Amino acid sequence: MSPAPLRKPEWLKVAIPAGDNWRKTSELLKRRGLHTVCDEARCPNKAECWGQATATFMILGAVCTRGCRFCAVATAKTGEPPRPEEPFELAKAVAELGLKYAVVTSVDRDDLPDRGAGHFAAVVRAIREANPGTRVEVLTPDFREGEIEQVLDSGPAVFAHNIEVVRRLQGVRDARASYEKSLETLRLAARDGRAVVKSSVMLGLGETEAELYEAMDDLRAAGCSSLVLGQYLRPTPAEIEVVEYVVPEAFRRHADAARAKGFVSVVAAPLARTSYHARAGFEEGSRAGAGDRGRSE
Repeated sequence: MSPAPLRKPEWLKVAIPAGDNWRKTSELLKRRGLHTVCDEARCPNKAECWGQATATFMILGAVCTRGCRFCAVATAKTGEPPRPEEPFELAKAVAELGLKYAVVTSVDRDDLPDRGAGHFAAVVRAIREANPGTRVEVLTPDFREGEIEQVLDSGPAVFAHNIEVVRRLQGVRDARASYEKSLETLRLAARDGRAVVKSSVMLGLGETEAELYEAMDDLRAAGCSSLVLGQYLRPTPAEIEVVEYVVPEAFRRHADAARAKGFVSVVAAPLARTSYHARAGFEEGSRAGAGDRGRSE
């Protein structure tokens, strides 16, 4: 008999979505035919973010061509046809919400010739053209050389790509992803030098502190200057189980270690996600003088 799943601690309890802002955000997204990672990945911070009239937009449909064992997003060999009107609709949504900082991510689209990089770039350009005062953060798939340049040329303020977990635990990701491929994507972005480079690591899947700190070193060597650490939460019974609920004190210790290693922006908390408090993380880095844009030491 397998052991019973771990009981979720009090510090991971979240609010139920409610309020006028939540309803307005929901109606706006539906009206413009937009997806969010808040819904598709069952993010625990949906109530807080939508209650503040903000969301993390997910482009290129709601069907991913990869199947990571920790993710609740629907998967298939082929995704949905890209919507030519999506960049315009998303830019209008940003304007209606009055966002000064917009976060855009996507499903993986291995079925497209450029894996969706061109569409990503079109979305960023549309947001910036319609909202000149808005900074855009992108959280992309593991784009390669020849693909990533399109996204960087569109002018995002922050380029994020997640290694997700420490090196030893990469088996929870789709077999087409890898630790080294992700580090190479970050290296390419850092070498370009125009955007702050950011990554995220999920905790609670059995990693050791030494493995986590090794991953931090690898990220710094790749040119990453912004780091997010959050607790893995099992979205549905279909995904892998939580091994450990990491206590808040440990997150604070890891944040101190990350800053000592040279990260200029660190968001580390049980409910932290790549896009959670993204604007605050960007502003922390700006105050700290992230002028090197994360270039390798």
